[in-house]
Amino acid sequence: MKEANTLQLGARRRTGNGGPLREAWLLGLGIATGIVGGVLPHPVISTLLLTIAGSLLVLVVGMVLVRQARRLRGLWLRYRLGHVLGADGARCLAADEDGAILYRNVAAASSAATVSAALLDRFAHPDPLLARLQSRARQRGAAHEDVVTGQGRTRVSVHVIGRKTYLWRIEDVADTGADDTGALPQLVLSRSGVVLSVNEALRALIGAERNDLERIVTDLPLRPGEEHELQTLSGLLRCFVAEVEATSGGNRRIIFLPVAAGKVESHDPTAFETLPIAMLRLTAGGCVIAANQAARALMGEVEIGRGLGDLFEGLGRPVADWVADARAGRAERRPEVMRLRGHPSELFLQVMLSRVVVEGRSGFIAVLTDATQLKTLEAQFVQAQKMQAIGQLAGGVAHDFNNLLTAISGHCDLLMLRHHRADPDYADLDQISQNVNRAAALVRQLLAFSRKQTMNPEVLDLRDTLSELTHLLNRLVGERVALTLLHDPELRPIRADKRQLEQVIMNLVVNARDAMPAGGEIRIETDNLTLRDELGRDHVTIPHGDYVQVRVIDQGSGIAPEVMGKIFEPFFTTKRAGDGTGLGLSTVYGIVKQTGGYIFCDSTPGAGTTFTILLPTYDRIEEAPPPAPASPKAPAAEQSDASATILLVEDEAPVRAFATRALKLRGYVVFEAESGEEALRILEDEALMVDVFVSDVIMPGMDGPCWVAKAMEKRPGTAVVFMSGYAEDAFRDGLPRFPNSSFLPKPFSLSDLVATVQERIAR
Repeated sequence: MKEANTLQLGARRRTGNGGPLREAWLLGLGIATGIVGGVLPHPVISTLLLTIAGSLLVLVVGMVLVRQARRLRGLWLRYRLGHVLGADGARCLAADEDGAILYRNVAAASSAATVSAALLDRFAHPDPLLARLQSRARQRGAAHEDVVTGQGRTRVSVHVIGRKTYLWRIEDVADTGADDTGALPQLVLSRSGVVLSVNEALRALIGAERNDLERIVTDLPLRPGEEHELQTLSGLLRCFVAEVEATSGGNRRIIFLPVAAGKVESHDPTAFETLPIAMLRLTAGGCVIAANQAARALMGEVEIGRGLGDLFEGLGRPVADWVADARAGRAERRPEVMRLRGHPSELFLQVMLSRVVVEGRSGFIAVLTDATQLKTLEAQFVQAQKMQAIGQLAGGVAHDFNNLLTAISGHCDLLMLRHHRADPDYADLDQISQNVNRAAALVRQLLAFSRKQTMNPEVLDLRDTLSELTHLLNRLVGERVALTLLHDPELRPIRADKRQLEQVIMNLVVNARDAMPAGGEIRIETDNLTLRDELGRDHVTIPHGDYVQVRVIDQGSGIAPEVMGKIFEPFFTTKRAGDGTGLGLSTVYGIVKQTGGYIFCDSTPGAGTTFTILLPTYDRIEEAPPPAPASPKAPAAEQSDASATILLVEDEAPVRAFATRALKLRGYVVFEAESGEEALRILEDEALMVDVFVSDVIMPGMDGPCWVAKAMEKRPGTAVVFMSGYAEDAFRDGLPRFPNSSFLPKPFSLSDLVATVQERIAR
């Protein structure tokens, strides 16, 4: 408001008559000074006075010339603007920086001296709008804003046309008709809450136009969707308040719908019917009295007399209880999201109740808002959170199980070293070892779901991979199921872990076989797919690019829609108890995601299921991998270097005990530590020479990479073996690389541990 006042005050200063009067005074003073200087006998004083008189006369002449130049500039401006804008149907005003009007065209003819005064017929408070637009024009050269007024939509634009000179243009803009509520009492508020305009319907209710919202609504602040008291000519009137955004500038259109009986009637008896907000009139018991046009368009035909509980299904509590709370005043202004019963598609509506008096009886107005998209996004978010939490749980459980399995497997190996194969106990120990391996495979499936397993990616041609797998797949599906492979002859290569990709295909084929107990056909199809644009499906957005598409299609019983969203969750299965672990599809999901791909499922109950996998293509030339080392065997005692010293750091006591005994059996000198801090204290003895650090990765306090990095400051080049129940990538990212290091995943056997340590020493 301060800037707006400056505009008006400046205009009054410019329109005053101080200029000619000031020139007359200066001219008289100069003549008088010259006369006095001419008659004085003293030559010095006389010369000084004559000089002053001459200077004053020159100043007066200069001021007159400047004023005339300004007058000529104004005439030239009026001539130029009149030549261009004289016949313009919109109101055009040229003004200086303070808002004083320098030119107006025929359409803007009025007695107003400022732009602000010229707009009072359209805006209750035009000054904030003018100041905002003029500020933007100073920065950008031009600005405009559309404002909804009582006379319709008005566009106010301003252009900089000279130094501190602005051209204002006010024109009517055709409305789109999307929010045609002009027959309803309404006003337009600025972002700061100033009343910009009121329409004729509201003006007829409240009398003379009021510029302050406090003089119109008695119980501020405004709460759209609720009732407020309106100060009218005949007293207070209860009105339902609705809000519609009027312009992109943040202005708001406030609509008032009279709902109380016995007072001023609405000027539009069909206001409830045509209000562009879905609304229901309800009895105090929650039965429908009326539904307006917007509500019928949203819900379909609404049967009069039906209860709210018959129309909607509450998601958290019975609808009848919510209506009872609203009747008691405990649930007003608290919206509830409900599902519409009997709708062809799943439709969620947000319903808010407000108590009103309808035809002299107490009741409710229910305001309805479509919340389907919101509930869909919420369900997707909850599902993503649940899958993330399950993945973290699976990874944590797998890590702890790997520690247990390492201890069991290791001590079993130690016992087997003391028993000959002919010993009766050897068979029992062998059974323990085999079951430990089965448990380790189950843990790997959990790690696959949580995407924390170790991968060995290589460049693959899926045609070759599937051809090698065909013999095993035919044995898996049996004689009653036909297996068909269809390949694109130009199939592009991918980069993935071959062993894990084979596991994905086998799991999908086994599921397809189980879905067809009477037999049928399973087709595996591969082809190239190029996405020119991003593709959104289910809960993900697939980036554009080149992909290899793998589809596994069966003719089985299909998957029910209600369980489709759970099929990739671990331990979820529709099979009978004992027929499956529920980890097959979760393992597939984890492997595909860790490979950088996407997997989707389409299923029709009774017609079959199709699993679609998208894997990014790999076009770079891959260097030939080094030959895979032979499976490590238990080294003989004489192969070890008895002089080698090992620092073993492991927080799990059973794992530490097994690893220590295994290494000592091979002749190594072993120092134990249960934490990184203890390991650093041992290394403070500079006389102690350590050849290999064998350390767990995840430990309380300092983890493995952290304490090793600190130890390397004084012992550079020491060999390192990291052990972990997580995948190597889970801790490698963002951590320093150690030149002479290797990774040993848990669970590991005695021979695995000794072979890895020997390899580090040999280097």
